[in-house]
Amino acid sequence: MKIRILIVDDHPMLRSGMRSLLEMEKDFDIVGEATDGEEAIRLAQETKPDVIIMDIVMPKLNGIQAAKVIRQALPTTAILFLTAFSDMNYILGLLEAGACGCLLKDATGDEIVGAIRAVRSGESVLDPVVSRKLLERVIKNEGKNSPGSGHSSVLTARETEILQLAARGLSNKDIAAQLYVSLRTVKAHLTSIFDKLGCGSRTDAIIRGLKAGYITLEENI
Repeated sequence: MKIRILIVDDHPMLRSGMRSLLEMEKDFDIVGEATDGEEAIRLAQETKPDVIIMDIVMPKLNGIQAAKVIRQALPTTAILFLTAFSDMNYILGLLEAGACGCLLKDATGDEIVGAIRAVRSGESVLDPVVSRKLLERVIKNEGKNSPGSGHSSVLTARETEILQLAARGLSNKDIAAQLYVSLRTVKAHLTSIFDKLGCGSRTDAIIRGLKAGYITLEENI
């Protein structure tokens, strides 16, 4: 089954380039293009895409405002932001709006295609630069807890290794390839990590792992 994609950007050349890139993938189906936040909401409700690729700064309604409305109406639609901004105020806003991922506009075509497939399968995707800044901010503002606090049991060596790779921005598929294990094994380990750390997302698990001392920020820079 093809992945239905809606492209949202106020720059015609960027939309055209994105369409040309994505139409090369046989499992992608471009269901529409929107030029502003209001049109994005309307087209999303009409076409019900699996994934929306959206800019942040747009006329009428910005991407964050549009994402909040779309997520309420279409909770199963994954929203992937593609932006030129790595400012944390923007990033935190889009995460709060329910974004499944964020890439900077200097991302390669392969990275964008991979991110679309990742968010469609339920993964979260953050550009490594964005991820690092987010983690730096969290650690600076909240500090670290001592290892062993806030979770039911300690992570195994393999779980710690997987969490570290996730913090570096690797997808489940990339982690599986690097560790020479199956994708199912990686997902099982992540489920165990989420349960032990008491969280429900990769980003939250990384933050909790940092606070608990399982992984370090320096290893991700």
